[in-house]
Amino acid sequence: MVERLVPDELWELFQRVVPEVPSRPQGGGRRRHGDREVLAAIAFVATSGCTWQQLPSASFGPSGATAHRRFTEWAKLHRLVLDELGSRGELDWSRCAIDSVNMRALKGDLTGPNPVDRGKYGSKIHLITERTGLPLSVGISGANLHDSQALIPLVKGIPPIRSRRGCRRRRPTKLHADKGYDYDHLRRWLRGRGIRHRIARRGVESSTRLGRHRWTIERTMSWLAGCRRPHRRYERKAEHFLAFTSIACTPICYRRLTK
Repeated sequence: MVERLVPDELWELFQRVVPEVPSRPQGGGRRRHGDREVLAAIAFVATSGCTWQQLPSASFGPSGATAHRRFTEWAKLHRLVLDELGSRGELDWSRCAIDSVNMRALKGDLTGPNPVDRGKYGSKIHLITERTGLPLSVGISGANLHDSQALIPLVKGIPPIRSRRGCRRRRPTKLHADKGYDYDHLRRWLRGRGIRHRIARRGVESSTRLGRHRWTIERTMSWLAGCRRPHRRYERKAEHFLAFTSIACTPICYRRLTK
């Protein structure tokens, strides 16, 4: 089970970012579980959607507190996998796309009433993918945040990724978006950074005309839906929910490495 959830190649990558565990010269305390077993437990919770209490205590422990301390490492792992893909020339920066999806949530950080779900509390996952659908940047917000407000932080959040030749890259050549991003100040901001844009105009054209290039990000959203835990947000802290989103994005990119 551990080897299936955390394959050897993925574990080797993760060992580059996982912090070294401090020793306990005084001895005592609870017996520590292995990092790979803990990571497998996190992956199982993310993919199956079960709660921490449903995990066998003998294999993981009585709570998810140990896993929470490792959540930030998943974002680093996602970037490391992107670096490996970039160095192999597997990332296509010519046409990127941006979109979002709403999730039900309990009250907590970065939640809000969802205007399309009868005002029920929820969070929104924002995503930028490259041309083939691999996620480059991910963020979360309250469900009541307008999509347009997430474009600039999400583009800035693209990490510097290695290229097959030359320096690292973090700007797409062109960005596709639907009518939710139809604002002149966003177009000016993208042009100022040397990014061409293709944003549907409200009242002028249909968003379906962008489907030829934007279907890839819709497919990526369906891939994220295969990770059952983000379907509904149970985490009070925003960083924990964001970590689960990174956990869902990492296997999408990792599968490209193993092809």
